[in-house]
Amino acid sequence: MFDLVSGGLSGQAFAAALAVTLFAGFVKGAVGFAMPMILVSAFAVFLPQDLALAGLILPTLVTNLSQAFRQGAGPAVDTVRAYRRFLVATVGCIAVSAPFADVIPRAVYLLMLGIPISVFAALQLAGRSLAIPLRNRRGAEWALGAIGGLYGGVSGIWGPPLLVLLLSTGADKLTMIRAQGVVFLIGALALLVSHLGTGVANLQSLAFSAALAIPALAGLYAGYRVQDRLDQARFRRWTQGLLVLTGLNMVRLALM
Repeated sequence: MFDLVSGGLSGQAFAAALAVTLFAGFVKGAVGFAMPMILVSAFAVFLPQDLALAGLILPTLVTNLSQAFRQGAGPAVDTVRAYRRFLVATVGCIAVSAPFADVIPRAVYLLMLGIPISVFAALQLAGRSLAIPLRNRRGAEWALGAIGGLYGGVSGIWGPPLLVLLLSTGADKLTMIRAQGVVFLIGALALLVSHLGTGVANLQSLAFSAALAIPALAGLYAGYRVQDRLDQARFRRWTQGLLVLTGLNMVRLALM
C-alpha cells in the first residue's frame, strides 16, 4: 500500500514531497497562486519528471475547487463568464501541448517562461505601469490564455500569464483570488484529462497525487488566515514579489 501512495519513493523522499506540498498549499492560500510553480521547482530536485507532473494534478485540483467557490457559486460563475476567452484558450492549448510533455526539454520551457515573468513582475514592483489598454484586452486574453495552456500541458504551470493579465488590468484582491481559483480549477481538470490520455496520470501516480492533496488542503486553509489579513496594496506587492522569485527560480532550474 505504501509503495502505491508513495509513487515508489523512499520514505524520506515521500516525506519531503508531503512537506513541500504543505508549504505550497500555505503560499497558495495566502496569495492565491504559486502551488504548481513551487511543486515543480522543488520536485525537480528529487522526483522523475513524469511523477512530478502527475503529483501536482490532484493537489492543484482540490485547492482550486476550494478557492474558486470560497465566495459562493454565483461569483464563480460570473468569473467564468468574465474570463471565458482566457479559459477557452488555456484549455484548448493544454490539450494541444500535453502530448509533448516528454519531448520538450525542461530547460527550454523554464527559461521561456521564467525570464519574461521575472522582468514583468520586477517592473511592476518598480512602479512601471504595464496596463493592457482596454481596446486590446480581448486579444490579450486570447494570447495569454494560449501561452498559459501551451506551457501548462508540458509543465503543469499555467498561472503566470493569468497573473500578468490580472495585474495589468488592475483587478482587485477578491477578483484576483477568485479568477485564479476558477481558471486554475478548469485548467487542472483539462490537465488531468489530457494526461489520462498520455499515460502520465495512471493508478500509481494518481495515488501519489491523492496523498499529496491532504497536506495541500491543510496548508491552503492555514494560508487563508494570512490572506484575509492582507490589504489590497500589500496583497499586490506580495503577488509581484512572489512572481519575481518564481521566475528567477525557473531560470535557476533551467541552468542547473
